[in-house]
Amino acid sequence: MTTLATPPHGPEVTPPEAPAGETPASDARRRPARVGRWVLFLVMVLIAIVMLYPFWVMIVTSLKSEAQFLSGGGFSWLSWKNLTATIPVGQEVLSSTIVCTASILIILAVGLPAGFAFAKLRFRASTVVFLIIVSAMMVPLQAILMPEFVNVTRLGLTGGYLGAIVVYAALGTPFSVFLFATYFRGVPDELIEAGIVDGLGYFGALWRLVVPIAIPAIATVTVLQFIQIWDDLLVGLLFIQNTSERPITVGLAVLAAGRTTSIPELMAGSLVSALPAMVVYLVFQRYLVKGLTMGIDR
Repeated sequence: MTTLATPPHGPEVTPPEAPAGETPASDARRRPARVGRWVLFLVMVLIAIVMLYPFWVMIVTSLKSEAQFLSGGGFSWLSWKNLTATIPVGQEVLSSTIVCTASILIILAVGLPAGFAFAKLRFRASTVVFLIIVSAMMVPLQAILMPEFVNVTRLGLTGGYLGAIVVYAALGTPFSVFLFATYFRGVPDELIEAGIVDGLGYFGALWRLVVPIAIPAIATVTVLQFIQIWDDLLVGLLFIQNTSERPITVGLAVLAAGRTTSIPELMAGSLVSALPAMVVYLVFQRYLVKGLTMGIDR
């Protein structure tokens, strides 16, 4: 009877098989990708720290009195109390809100139908007119500010909100027309034709069919124009000469232009001015990203 010899090192053990789709080579290829993601994460954290550090300085400085700021220690609400006593913060925030809201409504009311017309209607010299409108985006504000001021002054619109609203609407309309035209080119022509056949007409097709699916574009225009108008100083300073209707940015400029400027009060006012734009951006962030990238996959 023959006996099988056992290997000197014990019975042979078969190594476990690697999971399906995973090999040592594929694992080695994944390592650079993981390292790249970690490097990207660290870079983004560093950028976030650099971007958020000024806000941290503003918050800490606003919670100090002038004496505490100079000495470098302590916290107090005195700067916030002095700010409301120095400038009418509530009225200035309300004025900025009125100007922003009215300007954006005009920009949307003009940009939506104009962008739809350039995207879906064919008329003579439409390309030339569209290029002229888009080229207005390249003109810097400083180059047309004084001619605009002369024209608005001749119309007698520099006393209150109306002059600034007209100027902001004129400056923001070219961008809205360009963005809406780009978005509406991706809307199927069959959808518009079906609406016209059903008796909606072009305006009915625009408001009932196209506008409900253009929320990302509308949010993008709204957020970008809100941030630009809210943070602007020159137009509000020149075109709103009534001190009771000046926006918050003009109020901060007046506060900083005094003979003695309290840095903690100025930081408190800067926080009041910055928070609305930050809130609007955070609320509409997902629509903004979708609206800015909508032309990449079309």
